[in-house]
Amino acid sequence: MIVHSSRFAPVPLTGLSVTERLFRGLTSRPDEVVLVDGPSGQGLTAGALMDRIRRLGGGLAARGIGKGAVVALMAPNSPDFVTVFHGVAYAGGTVTPVNPTYTAEELAFQLKDSGARLLVTVPACLDTARAGAAAAGLSDIAVIGAEAPDRGAVPLEALMGPRLVAQVPLDVARDIAVLPYSSGTTGLPKGVRLSHRNLVVNIDQGLAACDMRPGDWTVGFLPFFHIYGLTVLMNMVLGNGASLVTMPRFDLELFLRLVQERRTRELYIVPPVATALARHPLVGQFDLGAVETVICAAAPLGAAQGAELAARLGCRVMQGWGMTELSPIGTMSAPGRDKPGAVGVALPNTELRIVDPETGADLGPDQPGELWLRGPQVMQGYLNAPEATAATLTPDGWLKTGDLASIDAEGFVTLHDRLKELIKVKGFAVAPAELEAVLLTHPDVLDAAVVGRSDPEAGERPVAHVVPRPGADADAEALKAHVLAHLSHFKALAEVHFVEAVPKSASGKILRRLLRDAA
Repeated sequence: MIVHSSRFAPVPLTGLSVTERLFRGLTSRPDEVVLVDGPSGQGLTAGALMDRIRRLGGGLAARGIGKGAVVALMAPNSPDFVTVFHGVAYAGGTVTPVNPTYTAEELAFQLKDSGARLLVTVPACLDTARAGAAAAGLSDIAVIGAEAPDRGAVPLEALMGPRLVAQVPLDVARDIAVLPYSSGTTGLPKGVRLSHRNLVVNIDQGLAACDMRPGDWTVGFLPFFHIYGLTVLMNMVLGNGASLVTMPRFDLELFLRLVQERRTRELYIVPPVATALARHPLVGQFDLGAVETVICAAAPLGAAQGAELAARLGCRVMQGWGMTELSPIGTMSAPGRDKPGAVGVALPNTELRIVDPETGADLGPDQPGELWLRGPQVMQGYLNAPEATAATLTPDGWLKTGDLASIDAEGFVTLHDRLKELIKVKGFAVAPAELEAVLLTHPDVLDAAVVGRSDPEAGERPVAHVVPRPGADADAEALKAHVLAHLSHFKALAEVHFVEAVPKSASGKILRRLLRDAA
């Protein structure tokens, strides 16, 4: 067995709940504004935030929503999202975050599967919430921002009660704090069981690698219903004594204005935003001189893209990698520990392996194979899915990530692609992300996605879906030639289709299935 151990000093495993860990970053500054709603500018002090969390926790406990109870939270980013998440956790409950763009059918599935007893949402999602809840047989709905009862839904403020003076007792290693849904390495969405310890240790692991400082401000547009936004922005920022401006959705102009106003040192983004920051003319209208570091994750960022962004902003661009099953961070670059194109090194307390997906043999430096990870941030398993859990977690604690990667002699991890997304051309494995990175170096390309197309001779051929830059006279044959100039002949593009947008999830991952279905 070839194990790559972390080069960071280990972080302690504490007995704190995730809310107690949050409070550790708040209690010393009760009168300081720490959380601001970006669109309205309304702020919340640390003392007020802790008070609201305690009162909601008390109100939920009084209603019998305590240890083991699941509350669904379907809302965009706002200060109240933080209140609801931690109010539930403080009362001993579990939050299952729901994408607010879900249909009623998607919502009903998650409500049923998770066993949710309460759904908290916002007025804009109320019609969908009612339909989904009805289909799931759930009657209790609370609404953030509502001032009066609305056809069976109660305002969030009506759930407030006597303050909980302390965290409801928990087994932090086993009791589940959050239940996000992920397709994992394959299949339909499954509830990922993340304990309080999973979340707390991942906060401390992330802080060991990044340069976030108490007193910093950052802008949180990454959705809190996704584990990247929830752990890295909502919990890691506030839990480290830093402060956060929330955005309910990404808007480039508002994002740039908030970064300028708050003199943000560190930005946490996804590749589509990296492209916008590197190329959009609007960026030049704002003073981003305070930005020192950009950390990009959720999908691979090509070395050329990273260099382009670094040159434009005059900052350091680094990457991280993770997945919902890892709470989510597994590897991260750090100042002095970064390499162009790599997604960093193993976090503290984390071990990595590269395993041949066909033989199960461990592979050496720079040999691509499936990335396996073991550490205290690894999930407790999937909800109601023992077979999927057994297929993903080994008996000795290794999580099979489904990512094709390699590790060099210095411990830097480079992602090549998802195993299930590889295109097999005459027996050769072609990684879509590699072709996309090359396409994005072409001056006429704003965005790109590559999928496989069935081919009678080769088995499969790569097909590119390209978003041209505004005003560019993009040419399909020129783009094919550009790829051939950089990559081997068997990676040649069979077709290039020009599209208005590449379909992506809220976390920035390309939804290749939609492109395949459309074809």
